[in-house]
Amino acid sequence: MRARIVRWAVLAVAVPLAATGLKKVADVVEARRGPQSRAARGLRAIGSAVRPDRRR
Repeated sequence: MRARIVRWAVLAVAVPLAATGLKKVADVVEARRGPQSRAARGLRAIGSAVRPDRRR
């Protein structure tokens, strides 16, 4: 039971950090290669799929 709680806690922190990191990398790639580059679009799509923006 403790291992599940630890795993949940690690994922609760790791997933949002990974999504934020992917979006920042997408910004850098977009600045270098342009907004329509396949790499920038792919990174942004993966980052948004992992953690969608919660704008209202």
